[in-house]
Amino acid sequence: MTGTIPTTAAPDRTALVELSDVGKHYGTVRALEGVSLEVHPGEITCVLGDNGAGKSTLIKIIAGLHRHDAGALRLDGVETTLSSPREALDRGIATVHQDLAVVPLMPVWRNFFLGSEPRKGVGPFRRMDVDFMRRTTHAELLRMGIDLRNVDQPIGTLSGGERQCVAIARAVYFGAKVLVLDEPTAALGVKQSGVVLKYVAAARDQGLGVVLITHNPHHAYLVGDRFVLLKRGTMVGSHTREEITLEELTRQMAGGNELDDLRHELRRT
Repeated sequence: MTGTIPTTAAPDRTALVELSDVGKHYGTVRALEGVSLEVHPGEITCVLGDNGAGKSTLIKIIAGLHRHDAGALRLDGVETTLSSPREALDRGIATVHQDLAVVPLMPVWRNFFLGSEPRKGVGPFRRMDVDFMRRTTHAELLRMGIDLRNVDQPIGTLSGGERQCVAIARAVYFGAKVLVLDEPTAALGVKQSGVVLKYVAAARDQGLGVVLITHNPHHAYLVGDRFVLLKRGTMVGSHTREEITLEELTRQMAGGNELDDLRHELRRT
């Protein structure tokens, strides 16, 4: 009698979001060309580049604001085209823009549920369920490790890092599978940047696929699993964490050979 050796199924490596040679033109202006990246559950894909590198255009394509002209966008392995930010959100892609789109004078709980307020009662007595929103906001922030004592305080009184963390917790609560973060540490100091990166890692640890847009290679390398470098709308590098060191990532981000040439030109004769 011969027995069969049980086999272990290979883990599903289908990307939540995959871009293959994606391009975008505005008339004769090439904003993006030949860009490829993958976003996997429980991983952080960092997109690095200076101003004008094409990061904003890339965000708009993933978030459903703009349609790509070339290449392919796949969600869970299926090629698709997103027609609007609402469709992207319905498909599990939440984008946290740099301006955060919060109402500074409204309390934290109101901003947490802004546009998706639960209601109770019927007919003319139907109203917002404020108690539920307060309890849920506090509980969800606490689950992400944010101990905010008073969710009734205006969100404008929070620090920039705390507002970013509220936005991340909100995306997690509303069922995002992919979290796109647009320069979340750009206007923050060292301490607040560290706080935000901690919550970015917390979202990753909950199984989300994260796209971190940044111009800071040090922040990217602290949390990143994959790195995509953009320059003038084209992809100049794509690496996994095992393939590149922080020093080489910083060098490529700073210009690589162009920086070496500049150093040679500026050297005293």
